[in-house]
Amino acid sequence: MVPQVRISDVAIWFNHIESPELQARLRKLRDGEYINLEADGVVGRWIRMNTGKDGRPTEAIRPDGSMKDVWRQWYKTRRGEKIQLREARLADDYLKNIAPLFPEWESDEDEEAFRDL
Repeated sequence: MVPQVRISDVAIWFNHIESPELQARLRKLRDGEYINLEADGVVGRWIRMNTGKDGRPTEAIRPDGSMKDVWRQWYKTRRGEKIQLREARLADDYLKNIAPLFPEWESDEDEEAFRDL
């Protein structure tokens, strides 16, 4: 079953997400770290909110970039609705995350051999 969340705030609070797995994934994010999520069919970037001044973590994510406009509109017009929410893996994110595992991809020899491909 795809996790759901109710549109109830300008941010998404972890405990409002109906998936312990997705909640756990979001809690692993560091302050300011981003994640791409598909919310009701729209893929957008979300950022982990910073720890509060009192030292307690803010267990929420806020929309970033163009997702800000989408979420703001939904909050005005769809507040209270439940929507599907899941992590979306973009090719750029995938390559960025696995590149450190293959340092040989960054060698001069590799560049020479594959530059015309």
